[in-house]
Amino acid sequence: RGESGGVEARCPELAEIGVDPAADPGPSRGDISVCEDCMQLGEQHWAHLRICLECGHVGCCDSSPRKHATAHFHDVGHPVMRSAEPGEVWRWCYIHEVMG
Repeated sequence: RGESGGVEARCPELAEIGVDPAADPGPSRGDISVCEDCMQLGEQHWAHLRICLECGHVGCCDSSPRKHATAHFHDVGHPVMRSAEPGEVWRWCYIHEVMG
């Protein structure tokens, strides 16, 4: 990418984060297989998980009842997350609503 008009040109947050999963933070609580916020509430029902690429917070996606990944963005302002699902490495910027 990086060509004129690409994701990076439209979204400096995604360009700054980069695309190397090895450079991503690990899960803040050590477990990428559970939604941190749901577990604190005693919930165990979510659709898919997302990890914040600034702090490693793991939250459930917008198809889940509580939408904790989006709530994390609104609460702390960390703009970029990626899928925490096995085999998926796509990223999402909440500010520009673009995938990279």
